[in-house]
Amino acid sequence: MKHESTDDISLAVAASTFAALGSEQRLSVLRVLVRAGEDGLSIGELGNRSGVTGSTLTHHMKILAQSGLVTQQKQGRSIICAAVAYEEIRALSSFLLKECCADCNACSGPNSGPNKDHNHD
Repeated sequence: MKHESTDDISLAVAASTFAALGSEQRLSVLRVLVRAGEDGLSIGELGNRSGVTGSTLTHHMKILAQSGLVTQQKQGRSIICAAVAYEEIRALSSFLLKECCADCNACSGPNSGPNKDHNHD
């Protein structure tokens, strides 16, 4: 579910994407991929590092890919490499934080008030 900007994310899309993270194993797989960096990992290495292998890993990767949180490179019918879709993760994070403290009257300082992000990038 690619988005051109954080303004393009609807509440429904954000909820669906967060639902994809509603499994400890999927969240663990995603965190392993985040640690691996932009080059990602082979599926075998992802399984070794996450402790999730075989059809279970395939199932979780399918859900993460459908949600737009990971990308996969395939060769034939096999997935040979997986990586985090960092722009999607950033967009989802921005969706959560874009209205940080918008209703906070007690906040003060240069980053307070409506639509200030308090440097949460």
